[in-house]
Amino acid sequence: MTALTDLRRDASGSAVTAGFVAVVVGAASSIGLLVGAARDFGLTHGQTVSWVLACYLAISVSGAVLTWRHRAPVKMAWTTPGLALVASLAAARGLSYPEVLGAYVLSALIMTGLGLSGAFERATSRIPPALANALLAGVLLPFVLGAFRALPQAPVPVGGMLLVFLAGRVWFTRWAVPAALLAGAGLSLAVHVVGPVTGAGLGTLVWTTPQFSLRGVLTLALPMTVLTLASQQLPGVAVLRSCGFARVPTSPLITWSGVASLLSAPFGAHTTNLAAITAAIAAGEEAHPDPGRRWVAGLSAAFFYLMLGIFAGWVVGAVGAVPAPVVAALAGLALVSTTLSSVTAALNGERGREATFLTLAVTASGVTFLGVGSAVWGLLLGGGLLWVRSREH
Repeated sequence: MTALTDLRRDASGSAVTAGFVAVVVGAASSIGLLVGAARDFGLTHGQTVSWVLACYLAISVSGAVLTWRHRAPVKMAWTTPGLALVASLAAARGLSYPEVLGAYVLSALIMTGLGLSGAFERATSRIPPALANALLAGVLLPFVLGAFRALPQAPVPVGGMLLVFLAGRVWFTRWAVPAALLAGAGLSLAVHVVGPVTGAGLGTLVWTTPQFSLRGVLTLALPMTVLTLASQQLPGVAVLRSCGFARVPTSPLITWSGVASLLSAPFGAHTTNLAAITAAIAAGEEAHPDPGRRWVAGLSAAFFYLMLGIFAGWVVGAVGAVPAPVVAALAGLALVSTTLSSVTAALNGERGREATFLTLAVTASGVTFLGVGSAVWGLLLGGGLLWVRSREH
């Protein structure tokens, strides 16, 4: 009863709205990437819906529990950089879908272990920030380029998306990506290139037994873990601290994100983690001037993610009906800001710039050699050069 009294006391329209905005921005930013990856894997509609539902259930439940427990706006999300890595593997046929799920499980176990042992901060401190940013930029850059490669394939809808996105970056930054999504869908309807919306409306879970392989560990599990730690978990903790929630212990957040990922992986969900970019919407002053009342924004976000999961069939059907070039353009435009920030952070320092650029270039190449993907080769080559150069000084 005390908790319900707290909720009634602290609830506000601004906090509920902040949670809703955070969910809309987060979902619109990468749902196209997920549907495109599912197409490349050859998944059925049911498997794709299960992927979306499992993700949103894990995000919603873990976010609500942690927010309620700590009375802080703990917003969870899926790893967009990790999803980009999965999508690149799907396009290259680098791993089978069951092997991908096996890699999810292993990554979740590593994350859970880092949380339980308290080794999260020690692990992240060993990853040079410039190298981690170069890895992230290398994973994301091909998708940004894909947005412009899609233009000749669907000039009217993709061209309209580009114009709306550019206008949005000037006049309505936060809504640039959702506006581009609406423009792409509307123009696709106008020129009659939208396919039929297929599949049931409500989401259902479909179990797929994970398969474990050394190739899956090297190509996906380890790079995804590094990307999630560096680009999601660490910034997510930083956002909470900078918004006045330093009292929230870090280890339980990392532990429960790993547990949520582990339970949802066999149903298709990739890594669940702390939100980074959209977390500031729920944890900042936009939610409420009083930090003590912002936790309601975390519950609001969890609720709207749950709604997206329940109606995952319609979400997937609607996105799946949009032409593939439009989906590719949406994914690329959604990743522009993150890619730019990563490139800038990777190449900002004079020392080690060559090593970080090598990591970026090799990762972006998409090359697979000896069964090992480009993200690992980028880390090995760039990290090796960085280590050798450091020994010279």
